[in-house]
Amino acid sequence: MSRAFAPAILAAMALAGTTLRVAAVPAPDDGAAIRVVATTTQCADLARQVCAGIADFGVDGLMHAGVDPHLWRPTVSDVRQLASADAVVCNGLMLEGRMSDVFPKLARRGTRVVELATAIPMDRLIAEGDGHAAADPHVWMDPAIWSSAAQTLAESLATLRPSRAAELRTNADRFAARCEAVARSIERAVATVPARARLMVTAHDAFRYFGRAFGIEVRGVQGISTESQAGLADMRTLADMLIDRAVPAVFVETSVPDRAVAALIESASLRGHPIRIGGALFSDAMGASGTAEECWDGMMLHNARTIVEALGGDASSIAAAPDARPEATP
Repeated sequence: MSRAFAPAILAAMALAGTTLRVAAVPAPDDGAAIRVVATTTQCADLARQVCAGIADFGVDGLMHAGVDPHLWRPTVSDVRQLASADAVVCNGLMLEGRMSDVFPKLARRGTRVVELATAIPMDRLIAEGDGHAAADPHVWMDPAIWSSAAQTLAESLATLRPSRAAELRTNADRFAARCEAVARSIERAVATVPARARLMVTAHDAFRYFGRAFGIEVRGVQGISTESQAGLADMRTLADMLIDRAVPAVFVETSVPDRAVAALIESASLRGHPIRIGGALFSDAMGASGTAEECWDGMMLHNARTIVEALGGDASSIAAAPDARPEATP
């Protein structure tokens, strides 16, 4: 993360505070609408699901389809939205790398900050070392974990408006049921992929939670952050794995450049093992507005269908995603 970046944002927020109120946690049931601002597309979708149909809560998202949160730089408008929010919903675990120093500052200003991934117990996280600082932030790829994140968010927002607690919890329970249905559908499809071919290689390490949940070995050409780079030795190791296991396809991502994947394909091809691109997966950002993939359900089912078909399985058990877009909140 650029250390010069956070002070600049904090200065901009201080400037915004001269014209916008300092966001304080609202008094319970004071009648004012509670403004929720979410960082990533996944966080915004979850907030909309939990707040669906509750007029007291309005949800705005900052990032859009195709935006890489590891590299995201908020605009002046984004800064103003953060400064005026009653609650900020973010992923945490350094996913919003350039903003990670800002969230504690917002909390000290009186804004309710909900870091969804940071709230998950360490024994459920995938980590390279000790503590949350070493944990993989891509937790939405595991339906069971993302279901628990909905519960966490509902409980946190309920403290801002206790009279709506039952509705928030009902919405979180409804989302949890959808998470379970999505997981069952994906499990059935993945079971049709030949065991030796259950290796998915993607642009960066965003799918390890998906792999753990569904029994697929996952390798990223880059690390868990798109700011990292793959070395030649890493590329050779991945090419060896693909050749040894006769894996037919690798995957690009909608929010990450495909240069590293293209180099891997070329490396394997030069050694006599042609590999195709199996499709584009939604990783750090979900789909465009108006598509099924703009919601978590649609994103997960699209990814699973693409992966299973490319690796030689039968994805017919994965139904088209239902319209999971929640009712608009003010």
